[in-house]
Amino acid sequence: MTTKLWVIVTIALAYACAVGVSLAAEPPAWAYAIPPTTTPAAPAPDDGSPKHISGSSGQFTLTQIRDAFGPADWFPGDHPTMPDVVSHGKRPDVRACGLCHYPNGKGRPENAGVAGLPVEYFMQQMNDFRNGNRKSAEPRKANTNVMIAIAKGMSPDEIKQAAEYFGSMKWSPWIKVMETKTVPKTRIAGGMFLTLEGNEKEPLGNRIIETPVNAEATEMLRDPHSGFIAYVPVGSIEKGEALVTKGAGKTTQCGVCHGADLKGIGPVPGIAGRSPSYTVRQLYDMQQGARKGQWTELMKPVVAKLTDDDFIAIAAYTASRMP
Repeated sequence: MTTKLWVIVTIALAYACAVGVSLAAEPPAWAYAIPPTTTPAAPAPDDGSPKHISGSSGQFTLTQIRDAFGPADWFPGDHPTMPDVVSHGKRPDVRACGLCHYPNGKGRPENAGVAGLPVEYFMQQMNDFRNGNRKSAEPRKANTNVMIAIAKGMSPDEIKQAAEYFGSMKWSPWIKVMETKTVPKTRIAGGMFLTLEGNEKEPLGNRIIETPVNAEATEMLRDPHSGFIAYVPVGSIEKGEALVTKGAGKTTQCGVCHGADLKGIGPVPGIAGRSPSYTVRQLYDMQQGARKGQWTELMKPVVAKLTDDDFIAIAAYTASRMP
């Protein structure tokens, strides 16, 4: 190794140690929920029978529920009239927003809850996807690439329509946060942890396991009224409160930009009551430089010194707050 190269490497290592980031950092596997095999599990076959969910007068087959260009809308009275790009998308690449994020914008752990996001922020994120400024630090996170294709396929007007639609609905409680040492055993499907049948449990360790309250209602039926449980390590909420509200010598108080109640200010999104899995992915993606863009630069010094344990604590606390 030449003297010049040695100096460069030494400086890089010193910087990494100073900010608490490993140059060989690996994404927190649980947050990205990548299955152990590259062959995805086949979805349940459609037997053609109409499906029902409690409280809805609708009935849809599995094929209709999964239709990327016109998915089921179980509760049309819950939301304003959907723009066509939200309800049907646009072939070939623009899937209906309502498929993954639900017509009410609640979303699931593998994607984002988009209800209540500031219109300007929503539009900026879509443009970041379009312009290559928003990617995933975990290259196997396939739905990030899907979002990039969707954003590139949407017109500026369609992006604005979607932003205004989802921004018109307030975010409301959707996730119950529980501190625990053990969690139900799960399997990974579609970027989510789904509870296995039976009552077997396993140690939680340094993870957050976010799973549907009702696996069938969420995975198969896409019930937009069926929420989630986030199991977090014991003590993580208190630790997160110190980091979020005081910085604890490692970061900036989140309330400076996101508001004292963490419900957002102006174009800055609210982070209270949002998916902790999603929150950790974004913090890590920004720390590693996979997520860039106009406002992300402001987050770089905020996340620079954070460890995986800090990510867990921050996400546990913010998810536990009332939105």
